[in-house]
Amino acid sequence: MRTEYDVVVVGGGPAGSTTARFAKTPANSVVLFEKDREIGVPVRCAEATSIPDLGRFVKINPCWIASTVTRARLISPSGQAVLLNLPANGAVLHRRIFDHDLAQIAADQGVEVYTKADVYKIERSDRYWRVYVRHLAHDYCLKAKIVIAADGVESRIARFAGIRTQTVLKDIESCAQAMLANIDVTAGQIDFYFSSKWAPGGYVWVFPKGDHCANVGLGVNGAHFDGRSAIDLLNAFISEKFPDAARLTCVAGGVPVAKSLKQIAVDGLLIVGDAARQVNPVTGGGILAAITAGNIAGTVAAGAIDQADWSLKTLKEYQIEWDKGVGKDYSRFYNIKEWMTELSDPELDEIAELLHDIPPTEMNILTVFKVALRNKPTLLFEAIKLFAKMI
Repeated sequence: MRTEYDVVVVGGGPAGSTTARFAKTPANSVVLFEKDREIGVPVRCAEATSIPDLGRFVKINPCWIASTVTRARLISPSGQAVLLNLPANGAVLHRRIFDHDLAQIAADQGVEVYTKADVYKIERSDRYWRVYVRHLAHDYCLKAKIVIAADGVESRIARFAGIRTQTVLKDIESCAQAMLANIDVTAGQIDFYFSSKWAPGGYVWVFPKGDHCANVGLGVNGAHFDGRSAIDLLNAFISEKFPDAARLTCVAGGVPVAKSLKQIAVDGLLIVGDAARQVNPVTGGGILAAITAGNIAGTVAAGAIDQADWSLKTLKEYQIEWDKGVGKDYSRFYNIKEWMTELSDPELDEIAELLHDIPPTEMNILTVFKVALRNKPTLLFEAIKLFAKMI
């Protein structure tokens, strides 16, 4: 391990690996630190993403894809089902393989990668950062020009830089997920259950991962907590819907459903992925946002090192690019999320009933929101701007 790097990336998820990959050039030095023993483990994700969008940033390895999906089924509290075609083919990934390969792609570019490496403190010293890392029971102090905070929703690195990262209860979801075997699932279809019985302020997902296997999980909005934990709710759902299932894995954690952080760039530091709240507030999905942000942040960091100017003056280009693109869309999604979390079970059933009158050939995500937001013209306009370009 060197004593000085141009760029230090903290966190080996998709955001960190992608940032490191795009930050590395033949002329600079980049290191990636991951605190867990293996990149991609444990998997804290429903693992679904869009195939065409993912392909814009990386050549897709078929080994990453557990199953492809072309349609979604929405189930209301009373059990009414609405089937819609997705705007693009989706995939349920093997995140363990996917994350590992993203890190390997970065390593092939010349990025140094260390696992079991916990960055426990950073502090500013003139134009540089002192980065304190504990690797395999040994402590090191490194000098870095740029630090990338890609250390997840609980990001300590951003806080060390003096950036406020706290979220209010309504902007965080408590999630739990199990990978189930010995269950009946429909190939090519993802299911969503909406009801305060199952997931107050959120939803339940069933994402197939192959024959008789699926990720089954749920998210509970923090402002709607009623004393039942996400694990308790998930156990109840599985007991009723999949009583004979075998549970192969179980994970739990928090997912931000907030607007992106207002400040994701300061002198010598950028924040990416969940650490920057770069998650779709409606779906809770963050894979594509993480990779998009990593692409922008890594490119900006490489340019800053090349220019020998890693002050905010140069690094703010990352903030500008994010805010005018995905960040702008996610602000609109946030407004829709605020409305969705307040829908009652009778309102959800009413929307499902209205959708039953729509011909199947016209059923898509935009149609769903046109019906659901029929009495909310401002939000409907936001939804049209978001979803029309996806169809």
